Amino acid sequence: MNLRMGFIIGLFVLSFKTQAQDQKQTDTAYAFSVKQCVDFASKNNVQVKNAITDLKQQEQTNRGVTAAALPNVSGNASLTDYLKIPTTLLPGEFFGQPAGSFIPVKFGTQYNSSASVSLQQVVFDGQVFVGLQARKTAIDFYAKNVDVIMESVKANIYKVYYQLVASKTQIAQIDANIERLTKLEHDANELFKNGFAEKIDVDKASVQLANLQTEKQSALNQIANGYLGLKLLMGMPPQDSLILTDPISDEQIKEGLLNEGVYDYKNRVEFQYAELGKKLNEFNIKRYKLSALPTLKLNGDYTKNAQRTKFDIFGKGDWFTTAYVGLNLNFSIFDGFARKSNLEKAKLDLRRSNDQIDFLKLSIDKEVEEATNNFRLLLNK
Repeated sequence: MNLRMGFIIGLFVLSFKTQAQDQKQTDTAYAFSVKQCVDFASKNNVQVKNAITDLKQQEQTNRGVTAAALPNVSGNASLTDYLKIPTTLLPGEFFGQPAGSFIPVKFGTQYNSSASVSLQQVVFDGQVFVGLQARKTAIDFYAKNVDVIMESVKANIYKVYYQLVASKTQIAQIDANIERLTKLEHDANELFKNGFAEKIDVDKASVQLANLQTEKQSALNQIANGYLGLKLLMGMPPQDSLILTDPISDEQIKEGLLNEGVYDYKNRVEFQYAELGKKLNEFNIKRYKLSALPTLKLNGDYTKNAQRTKFDIFGKGDWFTTAYVGLNLNFSIFDGFARKSNLEKAKLDLRRSNDQIDFLKLSIDKEVEEATNNFRLLLNK
């Protein structure tokens, strides 16, 4: 029994050590400056990775648009074995029979084979041409979306990072106050014991000390949550350890002070992104306008046919050739006002883009004024 128990305990200890080693291998410690945090986020933040995926999807969409303007060549081969050769009825009078009678006749051979190559090429299609023109703008739009999301992630990382750095000073101040109140409570208690103070003085010091300790615990909890938030922004596992290495100083604040009257909207990636969205909407309007024009396509086909009474398609016998080249002109006579409806929706999308750009300008002006006021307030403290 003792031997069995010792064996079980040994397995338990071994399992515990293995789990501890696995946990140690999983958890990673990082000592990051704010720029290193941003670099880490550029590779691991989920929103950034999704934006990059959207960009790659647009690249494939552009390939599809390009394909619509390139020749489409296809091949086809077939082999048919007529187990029962089709029967055709011929008028009986062809063979001296009474009028109104029919003679069943089988035409064709049992084995038929064909091989063909077909070509289709767009000669003119307004929508295809607009799509070709819009390819670069579409890529720029999604690439700028990556920049917009990365800029937002970067701003949030800077904000949380320096809040956490500043929290060290907050905790130090709370600790200093706790130390002061601890001494005050001790002194008040000693004075009370010797009859030189009231009990209310001791209670007041004890309450203030308890409040400060509660405040410190709340601050520590907020800091811990702040670290979790920063790791989430960076795309870092919450169990990993993160040490912040950058300090914060008045010089850094002064360097960030904005110069009034020289700010350009085009320096903001959000504005650039909105402008590209507007340009895409303009292409959309152009596409629906050109959809009213006819489309012209070139098509051609080259076919070889073989007919055999025996299963030797590639043996002796002729292959009969059929070939043609043609143009296909297609135009809409009446589409139930679908084109007009799509065109009006595209115009409304463009109007919305213009309104969003105007609102973005107001938002940027507000952010600039708020940032300037906040910096001035900090500098005057």
